[in-house]
Amino acid sequence: MPSQSLNLVLRFLLELIAFASVGYWAYQLSEQWYRYLFAIVCPLVLAVLWGVFAVPNDPSRSGNTVIATPGTIRLFLELFIFGVGVFCLFDMEERGLALIFGVLVIVHYVVSHKRIARLLKQCANLTY
Repeated sequence: MPSQSLNLVLRFLLELIAFASVGYWAYQLSEQWYRYLFAIVCPLVLAVLWGVFAVPNDPSRSGNTVIATPGTIRLFLELFIFGVGVFCLFDMEERGLALIFGVLVIVHYVVSHKRIARLLKQCANLTY
């Protein structure tokens, strides 16, 4: 159980790093005033996607969801968000950080293999 708790902490930290990377990358897109808007809106959109689309009764989350999502879609969404974080770090020429972040994401999913199997096996027919 302690390793599961540590993995949940790791996933939370990975989420924060992904959002921060996207925010800083978006900030650097322009020299204009709207760079501040980009820096807030881009990670906010990803955070909303992360929080709204969830698998009902996922024990790695609260179990609650706003929009019930099949496990495969949720897994794709998570990988997309982490991938965007890696891309942003890489694009900002922080290749070492991008590599470390990517490896930590892989480690998280290897440790989460039971959750991954459950998400992939879940039936697409959800009860609402």
